[in-house]
Amino acid sequence: MRPIASAAVALALAATLGACSKSKGPKLVEAPARMATIGVNAYLWRAALDTLGFMPIAQVDSNGGVIVTDWYSTPQTPNERVKVTVAILDTELRADALKVSTVRQTLAGTGWVDAAVRAGTVQKLEEVILGRARDLRRAQMTG
Repeated sequence: MRPIASAAVALALAATLGACSKSKGPKLVEAPARMATIGVNAYLWRAALDTLGFMPIAQVDSNGGVIVTDWYSTPQTPNERVKVTVAILDTELRADALKVSTVRQTLAGTGWVDAAVRAGTVQKLEEVILGRARDLRRAQMTG
């Protein structure tokens, strides 16, 4: 099921169950938005690690909420590499609790030089991480 469709189904289900709250059936228990067994939101932390899992990780600090990858190149573009830093800024699962930054370099005759990051790259990474975090939270609600 597509994420948008599954989100719509989850919302419809929640609305339906909410309307039946006076019945003696099972109650819908919502997973907390705040998960702080580490220094930051655990859903965002896990989602960021899952999203960046294909890249080599250079540094992690779960209490400070920072993940820094090492340089990564694909076999299709060996003359280009990227490095990603994710900072999780809060214990709440919110869009403004996540900051992603990327650095891109290309190989020139004199070595690696900084290059512009493609438009939308950071926003897309943030969307993927936030979507994964919401999926993790939803899975905990139902599991």
